[in-house]
Amino acid sequence: MSRKSPLPGEFDLIERYLAPLARGEKGAFGLKDDAAYLAPRAGNGFVITADAIVEGVHFLRTDPPDEIAQKALRVNLSDLAAKGARPRTYFMTTAWAGWIDERWIASFASGLAQDQKRFGVTLGGGDTVRTMGPLSISITAMGEIQQGTMLRRNGAVLGDDVWVTGTIGDAGLGLRLAIAPAGLVAAADRKYLLQRYRVPEPRVVFGQGLARLASAAVDVSDGLVADAGHVARQSGLALTLALDAIPTSAAAQRALAAGLAHVQDLVVAGDDYEILFTAPVAHRRRIEALAAKCSVRLSRIGSCQKGPADVFVLHEDGEPLQFAQTGFTHF
Repeated sequence: MSRKSPLPGEFDLIERYLAPLARGEKGAFGLKDDAAYLAPRAGNGFVITADAIVEGVHFLRTDPPDEIAQKALRVNLSDLAAKGARPRTYFMTTAWAGWIDERWIASFASGLAQDQKRFGVTLGGGDTVRTMGPLSISITAMGEIQQGTMLRRNGAVLGDDVWVTGTIGDAGLGLRLAIAPAGLVAAADRKYLLQRYRVPEPRVVFGQGLARLASAAVDVSDGLVADAGHVARQSGLALTLALDAIPTSAAAQRALAAGLAHVQDLVVAGDDYEILFTAPVAHRRRIEALAAKCSVRLSRIGSCQKGPADVFVLHEDGEPLQFAQTGFTHF
């Protein structure tokens, strides 16, 4: 039986695997100082967000390490996308669990390098520690945006359309399959749904174009109904959504037909990392053109109306769905 190789020292590990990820940000000083120095470009401001992912909660120990790294970064990029910001740098704190070896960390760093190149973002600093508990990765991401154009949750206006990118519920189905594989789901569908859970697709370029078109936006991380609820409550409006307008993938539809879940489960499942946003009716054509330019699937799923500041998902007969829980919650 082969033994797990010991990890190098903390500073050797940083120099070998993390410092190369910081080369694109001069203010990171090659990770040789205790802090970074950053200044926004003229006329811009910083948008800052932070998210952590934890073993057993957001990913499984058996997931590929490069994909765990990409998920950790992408869930933060999704927040920046929903604000209309262009990613610039991120700060990462890793609490390495005892079962991790150097080969695992090398693959983890490789996943980050791939996504840094794809999304134009650079490591700015952070910290590395060991833990007797589960693996934990915390990232604080910074994006830039023209001053005064950041999208918030509280800007929806009466009569606005409600839109969502991509498809809803794939990640929730992927998690179910990761925990308990279902023989009735075809291998290709299983692969697709698992990948949607493990490696989300932040709508970074689309989000930047949305900054001047939308009135409010949120990334769908805890479930469509839960996150739409943030917009409803912060804007003081009722968001009325049509169940049959909410987009689902072909793989999800086949999984539903196989009995893996019910359609109601999809709209409360977490980890989709799509953008839900509101926008004036007058912007429909420009929004659709932006989606086509960015090759992003886009669906108009409802409207902002007078009424209780909440979300109402309606059947075809106009009756609202009832939910025991509207989305994922840690507490």
